[in-house]
Amino acid sequence: MAATAETAQLMDAVYRNQRHIYDLTRKYYLLGRDLLIERLAPPSGAHVLELGCGTGRNLISAAQRHPDARYYGIDISDHMLETARRNIEKAGLADRILVSQGDASDPAAADVFGALSFDRIIYSYTLSMIPVWREALNAGVSRLASGGRISVVDFGQQDALPRIFRTLLFAWLRSFHVSPRAEMETVLRSLAEQTGYSLSFTSLYRGYALYAEIGSDPAELYSPATK
Repeated sequence: MAATAETAQLMDAVYRNQRHIYDLTRKYYLLGRDLLIERLAPPSGAHVLELGCGTGRNLISAAQRHPDARYYGIDISDHMLETARRNIEKAGLADRILVSQGDASDPAAADVFGALSFDRIIYSYTLSMIPVWREALNAGVSRLASGGRISVVDFGQQDALPRIFRTLLFAWLRSFHVSPRAEMETVLRSLAEQTGYSLSFTSLYRGYALYAEIGSDPAELYSPATK
């Protein structure tokens, strides 16, 4: 609980002012989010959960693109949720999107919504900010409905980009308490094996971003040929 409170205070401090320009600025470098939203394809009546929903940008975009589902978001920052609720209300989607304050690494955080499981669970540039990111992935898997799918988009390791770009980007990200996870593919693969799910994992934009899906139906998972 102490660690959760400390993280909440840190995130509130980071985003107290940034939240007002977050969506305007992040669209230029949080790449791959629209691919994730396009790929969601939730079945009619599905429940979609975003762990680390921030300003609600992804939930709003997904609800507009896939109108036959209900959407839920968890974020540890009260400041970000204040902005999310305002954005959701402005978009006229308060009847289909609910958000709540909570720790993404706690499976019980989503209990507030009443749904026991979710057909789609998404992590969009949030695992690189969560200190206990492995626990956050486990929390998502524990709430995944049978036949459901988890989608992850985040910073990659910049493998095919100039070294100076990688050095400068990582230094800049550290100032926002962001740490791209070099072990992401290994952890996701191990998690898929432990749970009996299949994994698709690919690099986007010469390694700038990574995109992954975990699910029970390999035929439905993403492959680079579908880009």
